[in-house]
Amino acid sequence: MALIVHKYGGTSMGSTERIRSVAQRVAKWARAGHQIVVVPSAMSGETNRLLGLAKELMPQADSAEAQRELDMIAATGEQVSVGLLALALQAQGQGAVSYTGWQVPVKTDSAYTKARIQSIDDARIRADLDAGRVVIVTGFQGIDSQGHITTLGRGGSDTSAVAVAAAMKADECLIYTDVDGVYTTDPRIVPEARRLATISFEEMLEMASLGSKVLQIRSVEFAGKYRVPMRVLSSFTPWDIDIAEEARSGTLITFEEDEKMEQAVVSGIAFNRDEAKVTVLGVPDRPGIAYSILGAVAEANIDVDVIIQNVSHDGKTDFSFTVHRNDYHRVLDLLNNKVAPSTGAASVTGDPKICKVSIVGIGMKSHVGVAARMFRTLSEEGINIQMISTSEIKTSVVIDEKYMELAVRALHKAFDLDAPLPA
Repeated sequence: MALIVHKYGGTSMGSTERIRSVAQRVAKWARAGHQIVVVPSAMSGETNRLLGLAKELMPQADSAEAQRELDMIAATGEQVSVGLLALALQAQGQGAVSYTGWQVPVKTDSAYTKARIQSIDDARIRADLDAGRVVIVTGFQGIDSQGHITTLGRGGSDTSAVAVAAAMKADECLIYTDVDGVYTTDPRIVPEARRLATISFEEMLEMASLGSKVLQIRSVEFAGKYRVPMRVLSSFTPWDIDIAEEARSGTLITFEEDEKMEQAVVSGIAFNRDEAKVTVLGVPDRPGIAYSILGAVAEANIDVDVIIQNVSHDGKTDFSFTVHRNDYHRVLDLLNNKVAPSTGAASVTGDPKICKVSIVGIGMKSHVGVAARMFRTLSEEGINIQMISTSEIKTSVVIDEKYMELAVRALHKAFDLDAPLPA
């Protein structure tokens, strides 16, 4: 008997019919003798609907007080899901009980709308598992030290599932989605994209951080820190598929690098169209200027991605960085009203119509000229590179958004990702 955590996304929970199918799948695993904890997302589109209502009443809910209320609202979507799934399981004769994050409790910090998990008390869950029940826990949410409901940010149910698996030392965390695994890139952009049977934790972390929507990056970070075995698989396969076959399907995120991985220089192409570029022009080129700019951005709880500082001319330099597109106008206001006056910057400009395209692969560690091939491929397509960021196993470029799909298709072909895998 194993302890398994199942996570189901919003499309998997999108209707009562799909919830019934999830219940049948979960009950199958429970009848096979496994202890099952389920972490479902809100029904597809529900969180957007709820936050849309909030936006009608307060278009700019930026204050801490308003952010708290947004979490109160958004958290209800998952509460509906767990209750419905518990009822669907009970209707099949399978004992089940649902809990919200605050009932477990899942304790977080107080960063509303993007809280981080601090601890999980698993005593209540274990007692129900030992009594033969399936336990269903709301994803995406927790409770802070003051007793306020918090949410973990979009995709936070993945993080919740992996965190529960880590806290309970689960044998495996199965992430059920509307796709059947991790692909070399998005098949909607490149129909020839291949599903990967395995991907290393390092590669998956990079892919998630660079825009792959299969897994939320914080869930992969949790998996890496606590070495939680993870598998991405589809919830749209027949629910009564043999468990042994189901347990081998999808994509395994592994902590071991096998020989086949070393044969592939690049394992996948990631892209992110949710970015915007901001440039502070004519700032004094002196020690501490980067902190003067980015420190203020960090204090506003805004994440920065790619950073570049130009060569100094006449004691002045230009400083560019990228942020999430949702934070673009907040950053511009912050820089214009606070940073530019205090640093003596000449002006602040930006471009919300950019994207980031990245190549990722463990094989890049042992192969030279990979970045050069990427740059040559983009050059041959007439695509100008605005910014570059690298690590040991990835190279990212910022380009004009209108060239994103062309860049992804060209790079996918250039690195032979559409070729059949070696036997």
